[in-house]
Amino acid sequence: MKKLSVFVFIAILFLSCKNQKAPGFAVISGKILNSNSDKITLDNLYDYDDFRDISLTKSEEFRDTITLDWNHGYSIYENNNEVFLYLSKGDNLTIEYDSKKMDSTLVISGIGSEINHYIFEKGKLRGDPIELFKKDEVEFKQSIASLKEEMLKLLASKTNLEYEFIVREKNNIKYEYLNYIRRYLTYHGYYTDNRTFKPSEGFADELKTIEHDNENDFKFSPSYRTLIDYYFKEEVSKNADTLVDPDIRLLNLYATIKSDLIKNKLLFDDAQTRILYTNNLDEYYKKFIQVSTNESYNEKITKSYNALKLVGKGYSSPKFIDYENNAGGTSTLDDFKGKYLYIDVWATWCGPCRAEIPSLKQVEKQYQGRNIEFISISIDDQKDHAKWKRMIIDEKLGGIQLFADNSWESKFIKDYMIQGIPGFILIDPSGNIVNSNAPRPSNKDLIALFDELNI
Repeated sequence: MKKLSVFVFIAILFLSCKNQKAPGFAVISGKILNSNSDKITLDNLYDYDDFRDISLTKSEEFRDTITLDWNHGYSIYENNNEVFLYLSKGDNLTIEYDSKKMDSTLVISGIGSEINHYIFEKGKLRGDPIELFKKDEVEFKQSIASLKEEMLKLLASKTNLEYEFIVREKNNIKYEYLNYIRRYLTYHGYYTDNRTFKPSEGFADELKTIEHDNENDFKFSPSYRTLIDYYFKEEVSKNADTLVDPDIRLLNLYATIKSDLIKNKLLFDDAQTRILYTNNLDEYYKKFIQVSTNESYNEKITKSYNALKLVGKGYSSPKFIDYENNAGGTSTLDDFKGKYLYIDVWATWCGPCRAEIPSLKQVEKQYQGRNIEFISISIDDQKDHAKWKRMIIDEKLGGIQLFADNSWESKFIKDYMIQGIPGFILIDPSGNIVNSNAPRPSNKDLIALFDELNI
């Protein structure tokens, strides 16, 4: 009887240890040989606002502690290398590789390494995505079905992984397969230079099988999150109601989601960009606050809303001061008072910016001698200053060519909350904003706007 009591005591002690809650953080450390960088960047694959730079010491080592609300994916960027990680509470991972040959030298060890070995091996199965998306429909479907089976076999071979991870990962592999189908709709035409491509009827029917309220899969799988986001945006484009602004229609659709976590996350991720460009700022903000129940997200969108109100129609424009003028000297916004100003914010590395150049030249020619100045502000880094000067010559750029004082961090750019380029601004002769998100030169609405203003 006494022996039995001892056995029961030990069993209870063992169970209590097993049930102890893991600490709410993970530790990553390691060494990266031959890196040209003095840091790595850790990105949270669930929360794109959550990223941090981690210093590499002189001995090429790093270490950091990451607080976790739940277990999920991260990635490490260093030079042109990217390592995908799955971090769990209590993990203590060591990551080591040679920056010049990461794929062949990567070693992951420590607590949590088994899952991350699997993730690395799975990544090597994918192959060249461009060649995959070039394939015709039948061969493409066969290839991704085969890839899915290889991933499932690899997962089944890993007998030391946690049961919960295996269950979630099986679903994730299914979503990765479906996400390939979603991407094919756009990528095949792009990579085969066939912009008129349309898939055969029923090609993407498997996308209709996805449930839209699986909170566990949403937290675990980036592919599932992408598919859900795609579904709602496709619903807006398919069920167009000309009486309701599409931005508001999307908010109305998000409002139907049962899971508050999914609803709030999709709302916030989309609103961070959409609020910058919506044509109905007040209505959009009011509807967002009505639908969202996450106070932290609401505070951030409210901050954006209040800043955007200051660059709304009729407000005095923020000013740039002493920007380098390619024609010589410097220029300030007030130098151009008395004329309408159509301002193009661009950079030499920006493909969409360069695509607008022919249309911009045409508009400049059409309005030559009118009461309007065309100003192009480059936000290139200082290291690309010579490249900016060369492009002005090579592309025979007209108008007034200015160079911002601090790239994306220039006060004028931040005051206008410009987060993507090209960006176009229209200011009236008194220095007041007509439109902080003016139509592009390639958009016929620009000429209609100019006509409306009698420019």
